[in-house]
Amino acid sequence: MLAYHARTKHRLERYAAGPETLDWDAQPDPFRRFAGAPATLLPLPGDGDDTPWSRIFAPGAVAPRWPSRDSVGLLFELSFALSAWKQSGPDRWALRCTPSSGNLHPTEAYLLTRGVADLEDGLHHYAPREHALELRARTARPDGKVGAQAPRLLVGLSSIHWREAWKYGERAFRYCQLDIGHAIGALRYAAAVLGWRVQAQPLGHAAIARLLGLDRAGDFTGAEREEAEALFELRYAPDEPASKEDLLAWIADAAWSGRASRIDARPMYRWPVIDEVALASRRDTHAAVPSLLPLAARHLPPDTDKAAAALIRLRRSAQQFDRRARLDAERFWPIAAALMPATVDAAGAPLPWDVWTAPVRVHAVLFPHRIDGLAPGAYLLPREASAHLALRAALPQLAWRRVEAAPPEVPLYEMAATPTLAGTLRTLSCHQAIGADAIFVVALLAEFHPAIDGEPWRYRELLREAGLVGQVLYLEAEAAGLRGTGIGCYFDDSVHALLGLAGNPPSRWQVVYHFSVGLPLIDPRITTEAPYDRYARQEATRP
Repeated sequence: MLAYHARTKHRLERYAAGPETLDWDAQPDPFRRFAGAPATLLPLPGDGDDTPWSRIFAPGAVAPRWPSRDSVGLLFELSFALSAWKQSGPDRWALRCTPSSGNLHPTEAYLLTRGVADLEDGLHHYAPREHALELRARTARPDGKVGAQAPRLLVGLSSIHWREAWKYGERAFRYCQLDIGHAIGALRYAAAVLGWRVQAQPLGHAAIARLLGLDRAGDFTGAEREEAEALFELRYAPDEPASKEDLLAWIADAAWSGRASRIDARPMYRWPVIDEVALASRRDTHAAVPSLLPLAARHLPPDTDKAAAALIRLRRSAQQFDRRARLDAERFWPIAAALMPATVDAAGAPLPWDVWTAPVRVHAVLFPHRIDGLAPGAYLLPREASAHLALRAALPQLAWRRVEAAPPEVPLYEMAATPTLAGTLRTLSCHQAIGADAIFVVALLAEFHPAIDGEPWRYRELLREAGLVGQVLYLEAEAAGLRGTGIGCYFDDSVHALLGLAGNPPSRWQVVYHFSVGLPLIDPRITTEAPYDRYARQEATRP
């Protein structure tokens, strides 16, 4: 893991190994289908859902909805569905509720269902272009009747590495894991609108691959394989004890259908190190299913009356920021507080952090450019109390002044005041203007040791945790009337040098993601269209 991470660092003198040229007309297909698998169109109830954004953060404020085709439709509409079509001249492309590096979308989503009215029992692949479920495996109900057992729903995630590697080369595995973190966040927020909880199912890699049909080599003949990533149960009745049923036995006698489509018929490059790092970072053993964390209320609720469904579907990645825009510190504190995975009184975890059961090992270095009440410079937000001492020991040369104006929920420390930092951040973020023109930038710093010592699969966890932080920033920015952009391209060790980490063991603390937030400038040449044409959806699902 450490060798891969070092190998795929961007440096001022050279970028990580990637393609020398890109033909955007030959981009990998962002939409996988399974030929021969029956497709079921899902409803699109998002327009009529007015659940307030602020309400989903209050425990018990949203009554859980019964699992149905309608509620499943809303779950996917607010997590993995298209949010709009964009067009500029002859170019037309789709946006989704879940963001992705380069808008390439390596993440595939699956649904395991049983006992849900109007949905077949079994494994479904989600087709976002049509907003439909493709039945990959049909399982039999024990007595053949709907309602014989309580409904059960699980969502599985996988990655198609080639979608990212086509553009980003060897660094693509990092981006796939960041995208999984974003997807976990998108799933959690969507479930919250339904009043549901999300519970991780920490199965080994082989078991998840089996459940999602990804180990069926014959179904992927001539097509790119998918890497099994994660599995989550949707808890619509969280007070009920978790099922102890063997999921593999549930799907053991399934009747399978469908063959995976090819997404790139003529790939120009191969990056074998991606398969190597994927193999080395797989989790081979099962772990006990963790108990649901108590869901805690946010002490600094978002100040918005927007409907959650509308806000989620309006999430975009900003392409350009207004460099004159400013933000008052009082509007900044709720955004910063949303990054904290625990409440001040430790009574529980606020949304979406109740889904994250792994140790907290990713921390935020904040670079405010234009926040009134917060001087430009570098600040550290330790997201877990014990990390404060470890970070302070790694960076003893810095000021470490507690920001007295910050609320108790935001343990923010000023490390250095630097009024001219914006230009430096532009350079360190691969010379991208969004690093300088944003209102503030976040660098996410992960503790590699002792995290992955003896447990290399935790490398995926570090990147996913960073991606989940990024999803929080995306939606908090939208709620505040701003916009965010994830930055996966930065000069790793140059950022470490800026922070003063260059003299430390190089594998202890590593920057794994950058993120910028500002006021977006909208390009009037780009037009926006609705995500779904219902007639086109019906045509696309014909056998």
